[in-house]
Amino acid sequence: MHDADALPHDGLIRKMWVVEASRYRDHLLRLDEQSRRNRFGGLVADEFLSRYAELSLGIDTVIHGFFVNGTMRGAAELRPIGPPLSREAEAAFSIEKPWQSHGVGSALLARTLLAARNRGVKFLHMACLANNERMQQLARKFDAELSFDFGSVVGEVSAPRPTPLSVMREVLADSHGFATAMLDVQSRLLRPAAAS
Repeated sequence: MHDADALPHDGLIRKMWVVEASRYRDHLLRLDEQSRRNRFGGLVADEFLSRYAELSLGIDTVIHGFFVNGTMRGAAELRPIGPPLSREAEAAFSIEKPWQSHGVGSALLARTLLAARNRGVKFLHMACLANNERMQQLARKFDAELSFDFGSVVGEVSAPRPTPLSVMREVLADSHGFATAMLDVQSRLLRPAAAS
């Protein structure tokens, strides 16, 4: 299934750039209390989220954003864990409440699995609270092996090896995302001039 087939409100998923930390921060700050708890395993303050967003877009992290009308409404992080050659990574997801249960998480996880595959990740870990049923359902949908541990759940998904076709799929998705981001930047730059 193509990512856009399941996305509501003409949404778009694309990779984030390092210079877009403020868009990621704004998204995290819009999360309601329960969504923050589900994403970070507990309540977190706005200051924590601001600092987290600034540090998240590092060289080894891939973040895909879900955008509606140029505003980021969801995110998936892919971050390597363990020693460099362990081929393991962690995935974390955050989706603003109005866009939950509309296929956004599935589309973000599909894109994250593609990125993990193309980076040689063998196991993708997804930790969530034991009462986060949406995340557990999402993990099961992708055949994750779930284990329960002290009030949290860890899902592991095996990622297949990269192929020329999987690399091409990611390159095409990135190219489309780049073009869309450029059009978004252009439209935002022209808006104030048109209002004058």
